[in-house]
Amino acid sequence: MTIALDRPGATTADREQRADLVARAAKLLPQIAGNAERSDRERRVVEENIEALAGAGLLSILQPARYGGLQADVRTCLEVSREIARGCGSTAWAATLLNVCSWYVGLFTGRAQDDIWADDPTARVAGVLAPTGTADEVDGGFVVTGRWSPASGSAHAQWAIVGVLRVTGAELEPGMVLIPMSELTVEDTWFVTGMRGTASNTLVADKVFVPCHRYLSAPDAVAGRYLTPHAEEAVYRSAFVPVSALVLAGPQLGLAQAALDLVVERAPRRPMTYTFYDNQAVAPTTQLAVAQAASLIDSAQLHAYRAAAEIDEAAAHGSYPDYDARARMRMDTGVAAVNAREAIRILVSVHGAGSFAEANPLQRIWRDSETGSRHAIVSPEVSAELYGKSLLGIRGTVTDLV
Repeated sequence: MTIALDRPGATTADREQRADLVARAAKLLPQIAGNAERSDRERRVVEENIEALAGAGLLSILQPARYGGLQADVRTCLEVSREIARGCGSTAWAATLLNVCSWYVGLFTGRAQDDIWADDPTARVAGVLAPTGTADEVDGGFVVTGRWSPASGSAHAQWAIVGVLRVTGAELEPGMVLIPMSELTVEDTWFVTGMRGTASNTLVADKVFVPCHRYLSAPDAVAGRYLTPHAEEAVYRSAFVPVSALVLAGPQLGLAQAALDLVVERAPRRPMTYTFYDNQAVAPTTQLAVAQAASLIDSAQLHAYRAAAEIDEAAAHGSYPDYDARARMRMDTGVAAVNAREAIRILVSVHGAGSFAEANPLQRIWRDSETGSRHAIVSPEVSAELYGKSLLGIRGTVTDLV
């Protein structure tokens, strides 16, 4: 197969828009990084960061242009998330989830999209797709009850998309519904070691009515059978599970790059304790470790960008990737997460015990990576099993989320 790192059909305008958005994120890095410790300590991304991202258009990357969004591609979302994470993993994670949830809304009926954005184009959406709620059919819609966590970004959202089991007689179908945050309760349950600032708390619904036009079948979504009437909008033809998994690699890429930048910058000034070397930079052990970490980060980016290129190119042509292609995309996502995480582990070790000083950003980067890279849909082990079986012609025996 031909390996592409950007979709072949990407135009100069596409690439210029992507570069512009990444540059906007880069300009915000001093502020984002300056607030990182506070976001971590307060278990919530500081509002100043969220408003700055929104003001720069970086929370509308996957929102339809019909409502003032940028309607960019998956590669652009990935690169912007990576850049934000160089300053703060929690901020990048929250921004990523808010962006991808806008993409989910773009798959719903036109009426549902109007519910979210017709009166308020700045409305943000958070969500949890795991079907841990029930949707009982009633006249005109559903009565929804359930609990959903971790709801990353919910502290900054006006709407939520949550997973349900649709109850139709004796049958159950997994699906997703859109609910205003004002009709949900938020329980403060996010007490964790990493990605502390994401405020990924628990959403609770107690017999909330949801009209039928705000429901999307999960099996239909996984198969690319979306409800949007705007079939001409390429990004909303993208493959559901590959997008859902791949966007979560963006923060991992940025965290790994931030760790590398920090270690390289400080190595010439850090003593190589109990050796004859004047500093870490001149020690071969440091040089070899830094080279290995940098190569792992390169590999992580290459795998992630290949998957993005395949997703974006298929969407541009209006084709839906087959099972084997989607399995490979999940494998690419898992490899990206593992390589980024391993690079950070190497860098923490070469930097030394000082990595774990509370004043050292490296300990927060490490904690955020160790936590975020273990999201269930990114799971490298499940992804490898899916991919290995697909290569051997065995399909549909591990999970429906392919």
